[in-house]
Amino acid sequence: MPPPTSARVRRLPFVGALRLGRPSDVWFKPALSVVAAVAPPSLLLMTLGRLDLVPYTMAGSLCALYAHNRPYAARAKVLAWVILGMLGGLAVALVSASLTRNAVVLVTVGALLAAVQKAVCDATRVGPPAHVILTFVSSAALFVPQTLGQAPGHLALAAAAGVWAWLVGMAPAPLRPHGPERRATAQALNAAAAYAETARGGEEGAGARSAAYAAVHAAWQTLLAVRNRPSTTRRALERLVVRAEVDLAAPADADPARLRSWARAVRGTGRIPRTGDPRREGDGLRQEEDGLSPDGAGSRPDGAGPWRMEGGARLDDDSLRRDGDLLRERDELVGVAAERAVAPRPLWSRLGPLAPFAVRSALGCALAGYVSLALGAERPYWALVTAASLYQANITLTWSRAVQRVVGNLVGVLLFAAVAPVAQLDPLALVLCILACNFGAEALIGRNYWLGSVCVTPLALLVTELPGYQPTGELVTGRVVDTLVGALVGFVAAVAVTNRRAGRRVERALTTVDRAGERAARVAADPSSTPAALEAARRGLAAAVVDLRATADAVAGEWWQRALPQERVVLAEQAAHRTLAATVRRRGLLPDPGTTSTYTYTEGASP
Repeated sequence: MPPPTSARVRRLPFVGALRLGRPSDVWFKPALSVVAAVAPPSLLLMTLGRLDLVPYTMAGSLCALYAHNRPYAARAKVLAWVILGMLGGLAVALVSASLTRNAVVLVTVGALLAAVQKAVCDATRVGPPAHVILTFVSSAALFVPQTLGQAPGHLALAAAAGVWAWLVGMAPAPLRPHGPERRATAQALNAAAAYAETARGGEEGAGARSAAYAAVHAAWQTLLAVRNRPSTTRRALERLVVRAEVDLAAPADADPARLRSWARAVRGTGRIPRTGDPRREGDGLRQEEDGLSPDGAGSRPDGAGPWRMEGGARLDDDSLRRDGDLLRERDELVGVAAERAVAPRPLWSRLGPLAPFAVRSALGCALAGYVSLALGAERPYWALVTAASLYQANITLTWSRAVQRVVGNLVGVLLFAAVAPVAQLDPLALVLCILACNFGAEALIGRNYWLGSVCVTPLALLVTELPGYQPTGELVTGRVVDTLVGALVGFVAAVAVTNRRAGRRVERALTTVDRAGERAARVAADPSSTPAALEAARRGLAAAVVDLRATADAVAGEWWQRALPQERVVLAEQAAHRTLAATVRRRGLLPDPGTTSTYTYTEGASP
């Protein structure tokens, strides 16, 4: 079916952009981490009477905001690279500030740095908060008077604070060594349960299905982020994610209550639930819930007879779908091991598709800074950072971020006007206000960006008072003007630099899904295919489906693009889900349709 050729302009939301969402499950982790990372260096410098050096230590401390969703082995590497990236941008900014005081040159350098930081963070998927923190640090440093002799000392302070932030980020590892993997697995199980509850079709079911596949894909990304030999705990978590995939393939046979109970058990620090054979109604968790004795003896609650489970428990023959043997752990996870051995794509190959976004960032940040300078602003980097914070996957999301930024900053300057008299009383009061704003920003930003900006704005204004007193009225006026300039000019640049590759990205994503589906169907139909080949084909198709949905959602918000071929996308997703179900059955995780009269396959027949 050829895509429509008509182009149309899409309406931009306003009220919807300000709607509050649910807070993140781990909102307190970055909030507490940034306070723990910022407080010791800041208080130490305060006792030494050098509050003017706090902005440099804060640059390293803010790295504690990153990688909270990564396993600790991967988090150690990601945090190290974030700290090095922060130091690199800060070094360029300090050297530039030492060599010239020409504001136009400094704005240009800041815009180029912002574009590079956004492209690299998007390509490596570092975030949140992605490039915004790095851009804020480097842009602010550009407009602080420097000499070449001072730069090494300032960089050393930032590096020392960065090492402390690294230690803060890794501190929970001894207590909960698999905390991130457990959370990702629990989210996948809850998403699969939500889809099973809404699997009656229609828009609600389709949205829940997309969310569930995205959660499962995110769980696999977390579990596969560490490529060394998996531990026993991680293998148990991988089996749970496999079970979530099984229930996505046949939601009518899923048990949402059981999935949610597994998710609750996984979130803690206790024993990982045993899933048993997905082809059975009985499993390790139900075995415990039904009160089986340690030796396996016990009765089913419906009185149908005894279970026969792993470890000596018994299961009546009528409950077996096929041969009654439990799926071997080696067969379940062999595909995971094969995928873990595959090297990731090189960075340069991921940067190409991000060129339009990098151009948007460079142009928007530069123009915002130039306009701010033309209006006589003393801190044009505020406008530059505002523009840099806007750019999202498409124009609609960029507009929403612009609305959120403006509203949050306007409310934030009012908060600063109320807090400033208290912060100016004493250096300790100033540091405590900065810490409170850091905590509030990270605690609230997960509900909506504008709510977090209410605390980010006074934080940025308070930092300007660290070297010395600044008139509150001038700071408020300058911040409001630069916010409006940055939001307006940045959005105009986003509209001017359209993502003309958007339509082609959808076509490529559709082609990728088709090819992955053909490969998975071919492998599933081959009786001689190995478990590793089957699992690799299934995982590749699942990743392609998730990427198609993400690409379609991003392109749907672009202006003046060809209308999105929604029907083609939906048909491709449906065909892919049927093929995924077929590969799951081929692995023996589900009974074949027709082997029992009680089996209902809601996704359709296999191709």
